[in-house]
Amino acid sequence: MDIMISLQGLGSFLAYLAAALVAETAFLLFYMAVTPHREGALIRAGNTAAAVSLGGAVVGFTLPLASAIVNSATLLDMAVWSAIGLAVQLIVFVAANLALRDLSRRIEDNNVAAGITLAVASIVTGGLSAACMTY
Repeated sequence: MDIMISLQGLGSFLAYLAAALVAETAFLLFYMAVTPHREGALIRAGNTAAAVSLGGAVVGFTLPLASAIVNSATLLDMAVWSAIGLAVQLIVFVAANLALRDLSRRIEDNNVAAGITLAVASIVTGGLSAACMTY
């Protein structure tokens, strides 16, 4: 097997990986800016609920991001569907915040049950979003 044949897709791999890392970073920055509680400070202080809820949101975003990579024809297509995945995660947070009153305060108070509930909602919705991103 010729190594050059194996490496033909390396450029595309690197381009999609770079775009995915940019999308992940953008998601983290945007999500953390939108939520009322400050995940970074809470996590640095040892708040488990904040770590679990943010981790769930990241996984919930990464699932549709991966599906967008697999199903997209271009980097722009991937970016559009990634933005949709980001929007869905924000909607999940808003819905959970409405359903569980004072969700941000509960997370700030290190209510692990609240953090797990938000994480599960994020992951489940991310999985469904990923499955829906097929052509």
